[in-house]
Amino acid sequence: MILTVNIGNTHITAAAYSNGALDFSGKLSAAPSTADEYAIRLIHLLTLHRSDPARIEGVILASVVPALTGRMIDALRMLTPVRIMTVGPGLKSGLKLRLDQPAQLGAELLCGVVAAMAEGAPPMAVIFSDTALSIMGVNAQKELVGGVILPGPQLSMASLVQNTAQLPQVDLTAPAPASVLGRNTAACLQGGLLLGTACMLDGLAERFRAELGPATTFYATGALPANLRDACRTPILYRENLVTDGLYRIWLRNRKG
Repeated sequence: MILTVNIGNTHITAAAYSNGALDFSGKLSAAPSTADEYAIRLIHLLTLHRSDPARIEGVILASVVPALTGRMIDALRMLTPVRIMTVGPGLKSGLKLRLDQPAQLGAELLCGVVAAMAEGAPPMAVIFSDTALSIMGVNAQKELVGGVILPGPQLSMASLVQNTAQLPQVDLTAPAPASVLGRNTAACLQGGLLLGTACMLDGLAERFRAELGPATTFYATGALPANLRDACRTPILYRENLVTDGLYRIWLRNRKG
């Protein structure tokens, strides 16, 4: 069993793979904890899915939160004596990076693109949704050539509610309104956040196609709910485990023997 761990700003995703297939995937809070607490939570997750830490043959970690990386590595070392790979310089991904500063590329972005490339042919763009929305583009020559980062809808709503006197929280998982003409404050806010984000994604998709080519395929992963994807006019292929799939593929590429 290969254990993959991705530390994001909101969640820590742990997934296990055996013989090329996903055994399970689970999410933990990314709230700062001690190494002991992380180890306990990982053991509970493994137990929940009837997996024994003794079965772990390899571990690979990706993180965009440096303050948590060391503690998670310490926690993983409590679980298993096997080698722990960390995505970064020194690991082969098989992906060419045409960026000004490749070292600044978020590990989860690299992993997600690696997995998408294994499924489909470029040109493509991969949408990552968490606290922020990130879109990374790959050209027809299989080179990651750049992308955009913008606030996610949850972050936008939190900022609006915090900085205004009368705007309420709304359910962003409810279906997007059929009309842009909201008839009450909640409907206006929901329409603005859902339809506005969908229009923004559609507009960006048009610009990605202009640069990468009209045949560009769009993948998405993370907290991009179905209602938001349905509100987009751009076809989007959603893959829940794209980042951990990429982690597993990078582990395969770098394993010894």
